[in-house]
Amino acid sequence: MSIDKQNTKDLTLVILAAGMGSRYGGLKQLDTFSVQDETILDFSIYDAIHAGFTKIVFVIREHLLEDFKAIFESKLLGKVAVAYVFQELDRVPKEYIDPNRTKPWGTGHALLMTKDVVKENFAIINADDFYGRDSFIKMAAALQAIDPKSYQFNMVAYQLKNTISEYGYVSRGECTVSENGFLKEVTERTHIEKKGDEIFVKTEEGALNPIDPDTFVSMNFWGFTPKCFEFGWELFNEFLEQNTGNLKAEFYIPTVVNEMLRSDEVSVNVLSTTAKWFGVTYKEDKAVVQEAIQKLKDDAIYPVKLWD
Repeated sequence: MSIDKQNTKDLTLVILAAGMGSRYGGLKQLDTFSVQDETILDFSIYDAIHAGFTKIVFVIREHLLEDFKAIFESKLLGKVAVAYVFQELDRVPKEYIDPNRTKPWGTGHALLMTKDVVKENFAIINADDFYGRDSFIKMAAALQAIDPKSYQFNMVAYQLKNTISEYGYVSRGECTVSENGFLKEVTERTHIEKKGDEIFVKTEEGALNPIDPDTFVSMNFWGFTPKCFEFGWELFNEFLEQNTGNLKAEFYIPTVVNEMLRSDEVSVNVLSTTAKWFGVTYKEDKAVVQEAIQKLKDDAIYPVKLWD
């Protein structure tokens, strides 16, 4: 594979892979989607290396460490640095540990877990989303242009209509974007579903309201400098205090981003992309993703075998 050597800064890609995949019915982070038994992650990492990222940080549950090493270490040896960070239920202040909790604490908590290993500008993605090469190229270029001490951040936005599953509801970050292309606010929507030709969002009261299919949404493809960690822990402690006893409450990256946006120092540039997103929320989504990946290979966007 050819790798872009024009970039000068080290860039890290943080991959959120500690989710449980309850709606999918299995560990979708390590499921394979090509004839060559490649995961969605293989394509994200391949595109990231091509774009100039120099380190991969997997955020996983500790019991999955050997599985991840078995799949990725030999492929990535000599191509990119690799590190592992564990997102565990007990990585919170002792008074908030609940033995009845089984669900991870959310993407915002996962982000905080990387503070000790991420010292350079970095992007963060979900393990089970296919973002497309153009997204990684745009993000890498943006991160290269930013001083690591800057409070200027980035996100890749997609149109809602291009991110919906045909098989059930999905969670998306609804974005409000200014006229000059900067993020004003992101609202975590935990239940968006398609019914017929329309798309609906469920309110906290349980009502289904129509939502514009062209709405910009976040697919958790963010670009940060290390300065983002200044905002996280105080917010997370407030979240824990407010959600004591709530076994399903999750601390999301948009919560951190919205708090950052309240600071006069912080801006979040919304990056447009020509890349096609697809992903798996439900088991039925797998065939759609397999077909899309095969077409990309047939069109020579990717080689038949990524890592040969």
